[in-house]
Amino acid sequence: MNNRLALIDMGTNTFHLMITEVNPDGSRRDLVKVKLPVRLGQGGISQGAIAPEPYARALATLKDFKAQIEAHGVSAVRAMATSMVRNAANGAAFVQDIREQTGIEVEVISGDREAELIYFGVRSAGVLDEQKALIIDIGGGSVEFIICNKREIFWKRSFELGAQRLMDRFFQQDPIPAESIAAEKAFLQEQLQPLTEAIAIHKPSVLVGSSGTFDTLCDIDAMRKGDTSRFPLPPPASALAVTDFYQIYADLLRKNHDERLAIPGMLEMRVDLIVVAGILIDFVLQQYQLQEIRVSAYALKEGVLQEMLNR
Repeated sequence: MNNRLALIDMGTNTFHLMITEVNPDGSRRDLVKVKLPVRLGQGGISQGAIAPEPYARALATLKDFKAQIEAHGVSAVRAMATSMVRNAANGAAFVQDIREQTGIEVEVISGDREAELIYFGVRSAGVLDEQKALIIDIGGGSVEFIICNKREIFWKRSFELGAQRLMDRFFQQDPIPAESIAAEKAFLQEQLQPLTEAIAIHKPSVLVGSSGTFDTLCDIDAMRKGDTSRFPLPPPASALAVTDFYQIYADLLRKNHDERLAIPGMLEMRVDLIVVAGILIDFVLQQYQLQEIRVSAYALKEGVLQEMLNR
């Protein structure tokens, strides 16, 4: 009997559904992989509550996820909610509405737990080795930083500095002006002081980007080189040359919304967030003198899956 598992990651911007079949030999086959721009943080993240429209959008999305889960005869469901829900004044009511309307039990996880699960997911993609790496997972609400290698975590922390929060604070004009870029970097310098201290101790040499923004950067890079091998699904592990990142980044800063949207490989749901996320990546590369970028297509939901399989 094959074991079918469903994993839901309710991010601040994107909701993910993965339905996977785990065979007796431990191999797995993904039956469903969906990511939808629910934008749960839209219009509410800076006010500390989920706004009515995203609230309704999220419930509708989860009802659709539930229908797909039932159609595939899933034996276990794990649903994780992260930054937006854990910080929202109406987060508990939202979780209760989900339970009542869909039967899905949502686990609202702490930032620390989120970082740990992201590590398990990234490790399972095969991007880590004996070198010390800095994993970055840029969500809409929070950003997780994990200093690690393939054997262990040396330090981890979640900061409420996600792309939607940065966008609300710094992205008021498009294209983004130089003074806004400088303001975001000054803010990051101040907010990421604990990370700066940890980097000084552990000295990672590699930046590992987890899913999301980093997948899109790799897609854009591949399209610029005429490489279509990443479509429709990216490989678990990729590399992005630092010089290639900076060519794409310069382009993102120079262009407005419509021009960015026309970039081959760009996703509509990431077209604005990728600007402030790119500034964050640039800051980290420069500040911590990291010379290499690796990318994991696996993140939180794959980490939850690894944990389930190892029980």
